[in-house]
Amino acid sequence: MIIGNIYVITAIAVIGGGLFGFDIASMSAILGTNQYKCYFNQGPDGPPFNDKPNCTGPTSSTQGGITASMPGGSFVGALISGFLTDIFGRNKAIQIGSVIWLIGSILVCASQNIGMLVVGRFINGLSVGICSAQVPVYVAELAPPSKRGLVVGTQQWAITWGILIMFYVSYGCSYIDGVAAFRIPWGLQMIPAAILLIGLMFLPESPRWLARKDRWEDCHKVLALVHGKGDMNNPLVQFELREVKETVEFERANADVTYLDLFKPDMIYRTHVGVFTQIWSQLTGMNVIMYYITFVFGMAGLTGQTNLIASSINYVINVMVTIPALLFIDRIGRRIALILGATSLAIWWFACAGLLASYGHPAPPGGVNGTPEESWQISGPASKAVIACSYLVVASFAPSWGPVSWIYCPELFPLRLRGKAVAVTTASNWIFNFALGYFTPPAFENIKWKTYLLFGVFSVAMAVHSFLCFPETAGKTLEEVEDIFASRVPAWKTSVETKRIRAIEHGEVDPEKIAAGDCKRA
Repeated sequence: MIIGNIYVITAIAVIGGGLFGFDIASMSAILGTNQYKCYFNQGPDGPPFNDKPNCTGPTSSTQGGITASMPGGSFVGALISGFLTDIFGRNKAIQIGSVIWLIGSILVCASQNIGMLVVGRFINGLSVGICSAQVPVYVAELAPPSKRGLVVGTQQWAITWGILIMFYVSYGCSYIDGVAAFRIPWGLQMIPAAILLIGLMFLPESPRWLARKDRWEDCHKVLALVHGKGDMNNPLVQFELREVKETVEFERANADVTYLDLFKPDMIYRTHVGVFTQIWSQLTGMNVIMYYITFVFGMAGLTGQTNLIASSINYVINVMVTIPALLFIDRIGRRIALILGATSLAIWWFACAGLLASYGHPAPPGGVNGTPEESWQISGPASKAVIACSYLVVASFAPSWGPVSWIYCPELFPLRLRGKAVAVTTASNWIFNFALGYFTPPAFENIKWKTYLLFGVFSVAMAVHSFLCFPETAGKTLEEVEDIFASRVPAWKTSVETKRIRAIEHGEVDPEKIAAGDCKRA
């Protein structure tokens, strides 16, 4: 039995995004525990893998490398996903990713040393790279235009749920003595991958991928199943089938697609928009909060379980504030969410930097509580303000750059390039994720509060860039987005288009007119 409900399809597919969330929290909640620090200890108080209290754990550069190994693998996974999806299809590529996750999680769970942990996390990263690149493409190609933002943005919501669930699992396991404190959560993260692998067997393939393979009958059936409740004469089904046929016929005349096509004159502009959408989503600094929140709150005076509980509030905010974006992103559009999100992020990052510079002071040698990354201290009301601003950073990212970065990129590219294009844009996300994961612990140790200034400056730059260069794609079919770039309309003059699509979806347009070509593009 093949499932046709777009919401059920989305709920299963975005578990692939949830894997990223599981990985983030399985590290952020564990790296501050004594069990982890002692097992992977590199401090001066003895050789690694000892049971001494208050171990210092890996050095800041080593911890950066451990954390960055996952996004490093994701960079490679995102690039190869373009080949996998073109050969095997969107659905099968995500299935391959789920199998790779199971292999990586086994290695991580069984890690005997730092090297084995890094290899396991790199393999997990391969999976996350494949899934994060292809899940948005898969869901975007199945979704009706008026619901595309909602269902594709659900990938980000799945990431936030993955972070929240795994953080609390890891927090609960932190009370367990010995290595089980981190081996149990690292083992449990195999469960969602197994669910994803099984669930995908009951989901249809992308109709647009089927069309590229000349499987027109299967393409028509999938469109009817998902958009017309099985009615192959449904107006929206007829409309989308006609548009897909036009696009495929055009692209047949432009065959032999390679990655180099993304950088040709007619495609370089949208490649730049897609790549920077993903780069800026990392330079918001959100993953600094996600990965290293215990370091941030440690500098604000929180310790032990109090730190972990306060950190978990970030993840609750992340889940809850993403919901409004999913409900309204197709109405307000992509541009306004990106511009307002970047502006508010700049405010809170600069506020954090100002508070730390004005009211903070250097920590004793070795850092707060012997943690070198916690190299700056702040106390009193100012420390509470820093914590509040950290929460507001999350609340600004969650309804804007979080979901929109996944929604936007698949909408920008034509069918013949979509798989490879989203692979490249997602790879740019992961290479910057890798850089930030590796850079942040030494940055906290060496440039201290100035780390916050960097992300404030990045946020200002992304607000300006979004206004000038990022066109609106909401409410348009994937084929209609082609017209935006072909017409060379300035980005700030593009707007949300919803009326015609909603008329088609509600049967207010005669399918005979659609078939005859009387339904004009907006």
